[in-house]
Amino acid sequence: MNPAPALPTPAPAAIEVTGLQCGYDGRIVLKDVNFTVQRGEVLFVIGGSGCGKSTLLRHLVGLHAPMAGEVQFSGRSFTAADLATRRSLLKTFGVLYQGGALWSSLTLRQNVALPLEEHTPLSAREIAELTSLKLAQVGLTGFEDYYPAEISGGMKKRAGLARALALDPAILFLDEPSAGLDPITSRKLDDLVLQLRDTFGTTLVVVSHELASIFGIADRVIMLDRDAQGIIAEGPPARLAESSRDPRVTEFLMRRDRPPVAPAG
Repeated sequence: MNPAPALPTPAPAAIEVTGLQCGYDGRIVLKDVNFTVQRGEVLFVIGGSGCGKSTLLRHLVGLHAPMAGEVQFSGRSFTAADLATRRSLLKTFGVLYQGGALWSSLTLRQNVALPLEEHTPLSAREIAELTSLKLAQVGLTGFEDYYPAEISGGMKKRAGLARALALDPAILFLDEPSAGLDPITSRKLDDLVLQLRDTFGTTLVVVSHELASIFGIADRVIMLDRDAQGIIAEGPPARLAESSRDPRVTEFLMRRDRPPVAPAG
C-alpha cells in the first residue's frame, strides 16, 4: 500500500510578530505584542492617541530596535537578521510615512527614483521609465517634474505611495495615510489601496484612526490601548463594533463619525 502523499507545507504568514516589546530610552510603550498578517490581507492598527500605533510601525520597519521579541517577514527573521539579510528584507516592503515624507528639494520623479538608485543596478533610462510608471499607478502622470510644494496634500500622499511602490514590495506599511485629507480625497486613497491589494496581492498594514477607512477597507484590525500597553482586541471591525463587550473598543468604533452601514441586499 502506497503511503499517502505529503500535504504541501502552508506558506508562512506575510508578517509574524511574537512577544514584541517596544519603547524609548528604557520606557516601555508596548509589551507582549503578538499578531500575524496573512498574504494579501489589509490589517489596520487602531486605537486612541498615544496608544503606540506609530511606535509599533516604527519598530516593525526597523527604524527602532525592539526591547524584546521578534518580527518575521515571510518566515524570515527581520529582528535577528545579519546586515545582508536585513538589506534583502528591506526590499520586500515599502513605507508611506505621514505627510508623504518627500524631499522638498527633489521633484516627484527624483523622489520616487531614490529607492531604485539605492537598491537596484538599473540604468538612468530604466529608472526614469519606472518612476513614470509608478507615478502613473497613483494617478500623477504629468506631475513628474513638480516639486512637493507645488502640489496638494493628497497628491503628496500619492507621490509618497509611488515611492513606497518603487521596488514592487510584497508588503506596504501606511502611517495615517488619510490624515489631513478631505473625505473625497481620503476615499480615493482608500480605493487605490484596495486596487493595489486586488491587482498585485499586496499585503497592507495601515495605522489609522479614521473610521471611514477602517470600516471601508480593513479585513481585520488590532486595537492598541495606552493603559494596557498592548493589544486589547483583534478581528473584523464590524464584528468588534457589534459584539465586543469591552467599552474601550465599542466607544472607539461607535463614535459619531462612524460611516453608516449599507443595508443588506
